[in-house]
Amino acid sequence: MIDTVMFDLDGTLLPVDTDKMIMDYFKAISKKISAHFEPSFFQNALFTASMDMINNLDPDKTNEEAFFDSFLKIVKYPKEKLMTIFNDFYENDYKNLGLGVCKNEYVKMSVELLKEKGYDIVLATNPIFPDIAIKERLRWAGLDHTYFSFITSYEIMHYCKPYIEYYKEIVYKLNKDPQNCIMIGNDVDEDIVSSSIGFKTFLVDEFMINRSSKDISTIDRGNYKDMYAYIKRLPVIR
Repeated sequence: MIDTVMFDLDGTLLPVDTDKMIMDYFKAISKKISAHFEPSFFQNALFTASMDMINNLDPDKTNEEAFFDSFLKIVKYPKEKLMTIFNDFYENDYKNLGLGVCKNEYVKMSVELLKEKGYDIVLATNPIFPDIAIKERLRWAGLDHTYFSFITSYEIMHYCKPYIEYYKEIVYKLNKDPQNCIMIGNDVDEDIVSSSIGFKTFLVDEFMINRSSKDISTIDRGNYKDMYAYIKRLPVIR
């Protein structure tokens, strides 16, 4: 029996173009740190370290550790000083990136309906950001982090999307049966891949990403209103 629903964040609960949001983030954090690094050098270092983190499959290394192992080798700057700048950025400047985001009414309605029906709700966002940044983006979507029993951040996860190890780690940490889980997301390669270990899936297609042009004809999918209708059809389990 389905008892758990997992949501992606960017392009799913948060109605944004993910690629544009990442570019805006790169520009904003580069501006913040421009007194210490030349912007193009910093952006290249940030991109390289982020990719090293995403592709890291060492089960003994968190994503945060993988990122800084790579990043510090490139920038050769004390981590303590970097963390002071990064923390100030996320506590202050980062909030400005959400000013132009428009909430979708069906997002909060869907999450609240799942809560009413008794489902465990997990935020299965790609864990390449710290917890503080993820919770800030949830606010942009009009959601409180307390709706979610578990949030995948780079402090606690050891794998990233699109690797299936990411989903295996979630079900292991939460003692879930994949066949009792639904993954709702907008990225065919990163979210719908969960079906390979038994997840049921729903593809939100308003901000759909399908980089490898996979056949999606057999996948449950639709816009935000369709997502809400899909959730309405789920039985009450409480």
